Amino acid sequence: MRILLFLITLGFATGAAADGGLFSMQSREDGRNWEAVGRLELAGKAFCTGALIAPDLVLTAAHCLYDPTTGAEIPVEDIQFLAGWRNGRAAAYRRVRRAKTHPDYAFDDPARADRVRNDIALIKLQLPIRNTTITPFATGPHPPRGAEVSVVSYAYDRSEAPSLQGMCSVLDRQTRMLVLSCRVDFGSSGSPVFSFAGGEPRIVSVISAKAEAEGREVSLGTELDETLTLLRAELETNAVRNTLDAGTRRETGAKFIRP
Repeated sequence: MRILLFLITLGFATGAAADGGLFSMQSREDGRNWEAVGRLELAGKAFCTGALIAPDLVLTAAHCLYDPTTGAEIPVEDIQFLAGWRNGRAAAYRRVRRAKTHPDYAFDDPARADRVRNDIALIKLQLPIRNTTITPFATGPHPPRGAEVSVVSYAYDRSEAPSLQGMCSVLDRQTRMLVLSCRVDFGSSGSPVFSFAGGEPRIVSVISAKAEAEGREVSLGTELDETLTLLRAELETNAVRNTLDAGTRRETGAKFIRP
């Protein structure tokens, strides 16, 4: 399969009912074992979804860290991670020390596959989250075509509790990008895509956008590959965020969703 037509959305996207339906985790019991997924509050204007992969590291999409109106980076002091956010409360609240996007990501790039392939970011929190109920997720290799995956996300119409999408599948793999049957909508860019191969959930991709392929809605996920190793190293060696300058922004259709 090849991506046909165009990217419909490069804004804040979220898993919606697709192959396996959607389960809203309204209670703490429902959300047990998923507290490391949280909401990223962005300058009080918008939100994305992120997930802990270490006590002080949050994985998300790179475009979440930009103001779509100006193309400017959102200052790290205006970003907050709310682990396990549910009905007005979080299991842990953390401010951000610094953040790093893929070195080849440019927010003002046209809406195309190259942008999706680089749409990944790593955030370092000011303080680690050390809570017995919040366990960071391991990451895993990209799944093969046909593999079953799941998405945990927040969304504009269900922003107060995370939802788990039942199994959807990998329709295709292209260079550093997954084409998924998981339907997405505004609200959860940066959502972790989980594989359960081996019995334990592992993050294998990050939701970047939704698209249309061969007449059907699909979602596009960024492969983690060696990027995480690179971003971890740069977070440790750079005292400030070192992302590409957004410059003069061209219109891409990206937009904030106000929670």
